[in-house]
Amino acid sequence: MAPSSLSAPVLAIESSCDDTACAILSPQGEILAERVHTQADHAALGGVVPEIAARAHLSVLPGLVRETLEESGLDIAGIGAFAASTGPGLIGGLIVGSTFAKGLAIARKRPFIAVNHIEAHALSPRLPGHGGDGIKFPYLLLLMSGGHCQCVAVRGVGDHEKLGGTIDDAAGEAFDKVAKLLGLGWPGGPALERLAREGDAQAVSLPRPLLGRPGCDFSFSGLKTAVARQIAPWGAEALPRKVAADLAASFQRCIADVVADRARHALEQLPAARALVVAGGVAANGNVRETLEAVARDHAVPFFAPPLRLCTDNAVMVGWAALETIRAYDAAGIPLEDGIEIAPRPRWPLAETGERLRATRGAGATD
Repeated sequence: MAPSSLSAPVLAIESSCDDTACAILSPQGEILAERVHTQADHAALGGVVPEIAARAHLSVLPGLVRETLEESGLDIAGIGAFAASTGPGLIGGLIVGSTFAKGLAIARKRPFIAVNHIEAHALSPRLPGHGGDGIKFPYLLLLMSGGHCQCVAVRGVGDHEKLGGTIDDAAGEAFDKVAKLLGLGWPGGPALERLAREGDAQAVSLPRPLLGRPGCDFSFSGLKTAVARQIAPWGAEALPRKVAADLAASFQRCIADVVADRARHALEQLPAARALVVAGGVAANGNVRETLEAVARDHAVPFFAPPLRLCTDNAVMVGWAALETIRAYDAAGIPLEDGIEIAPRPRWPLAETGERLRATRGAGATD
């Protein structure tokens, strides 16, 4: 007899950008096994090349899934459901990952859950055993990565409202671009943070775009341009270490100040928020975390950020989002939505997920 999707592990795949990942979670959310393959070829090219990324996913994914199953000690017959990031992201990678997972689901006659990559980030703080077990809906999410920068009201599974977003560069994109200007290579966020520790965050006067403005939208393009103007007088000459460190520290401080300001405005728009949560690659930045933690204290709400390894793209969050989805459909008493027919999408707004769930339970669900 086939195992129930509510009583057997979930196998999840993440391939929305340049990391190929697979994870297996128990029905309770325990991580039974996980594997991540980070593509190194893009570093020499200064950024992710979609075609190269898609081919790399195709090459490594079968072996990665086998390794994850071996680590878990499970046979594929024991998997109750399969899931994959189906959007948003780079379409080539999404096609590879979701098609592979769909093939497994069809072959084993199991459910396939098409996971919205942003919702996976949004729900990841609730993963048991990583500090966020007690987080209840609704909460405010700041999603900050190379491709996304949003303030999101997370009211339930499939029930999210975008309160604000970037009008140009995402925060992670700005980190990478400024790191490249400073000669730090790619990905630049971690390298810039290390360099910033040597610098004076007050040394260079830089703009703080939209600081104090109404709403909670973001803009980082002008800040990136301001850094470029500071570097321009040096021409082709390498920046002195002290100059580069001061620029890195000043830039990082600007990002943290702007993000904190936007978070305050977002919390005012969501007075019922039970927590302030940050996720995405930029959530790994210590300065940003500390600043947002202070905002949470000022508003008397708990602050939570996932463990560093779960801030960036990973299959654990995809598996957890699938489990949350399975539970939500079961609690609503409606059949689990068949994701086989859901095509990968480079753009997939959160507002277009969970229509059936919202229609069943009504708006403003909490738990």
